[in-house]
Order: sequence, then structure tokens, then C-alpha cells
Amino acid sequence: MSKLHLVMGGRVKDPQTLEFEDLGSIDIVGVFPDYASAENAWRGAAQRTVDDAEMRYVIVHLHRLLEPDLPQGA
Repeated sequence: MSKLHLVMGGRVKDPQTLEFEDLGSIDIVGVFPDYASAENAWRGAAQRTVDDAEMRYVIVHLHRLLEPDLPQGA
């Protein structure tokens, strides 16, 4: 399995957490085959909302969720 990465973001209830206010309005930036391309997309999305402390974008390691028994480096 390739190492899939999801980039998503949205408005959080508290800038110190990842508790999103409205899951229906999550911005799905995309799914990427490697961390480098996911990080590039994350930077672009995060830069567009840099002045809004309540907007948060993250990279989710989908491959770790889909195959949790694989070693971290695999």
C-alpha cells in the first residue's frame, strides 16, 4: 500500500486543540501519495488562512490508520 496522506482543515473551537466546530464544513484539500506533496498542499492551505487563528489545517497519515500494525518506518 502506498503511504496515503490526507490534508484537511477547518475552524476549530479552540486554537490549542483539533476539535473542529462544524464537521460539515471541513475543507478537504486532497489525498496525496507521499508526505512531501501533502506537506506542500498543507503549506498552501495554511498560508491562505494564516491571519485567522481559529482556522487549522492538518496532515493525516491515512496509511497508519488503514494498516496500524505496520512499523512506523514502513
